[in-house]
Amino acid sequence: MHLLVVEDDDIVRMLMVEVLDELGYTVIEAEHASAALRILEDPSQTLELMMTDVGLPDMRGEALAAKARELRPLLPVLFASGYAESVNVPEGMHLIGKPFSIDQLREKVLAILGNP
Repeated sequence: MHLLVVEDDDIVRMLMVEVLDELGYTVIEAEHASAALRILEDPSQTLELMMTDVGLPDMRGEALAAKARELRPLLPVLFASGYAESVNVPEGMHLIGKPFSIDQLREKVLAILGNP
């Protein structure tokens, strides 16, 4: 299973990638929304989940998720935010608050996708 992680903070992105890799997922990294959109627009790239920061420097995570859903209507989206209580999560999408533990991230992704 291929997961797209969109996070501008290198350390946070590295942690997410490491945890997801240990779970057996193949992780594709993007440090900003424009890079993520190039991946989403590539029909040869399979994706089972997009995990995105809400506060990206070039686009809000919600706007990225809306564009992702236009391109891939069934793609599950998991938002990560340090301000989780103020995020309006669209129907059918998910949220994890930062900071999160490795176990919390693991449990959230497994709840969305099941075992790889």
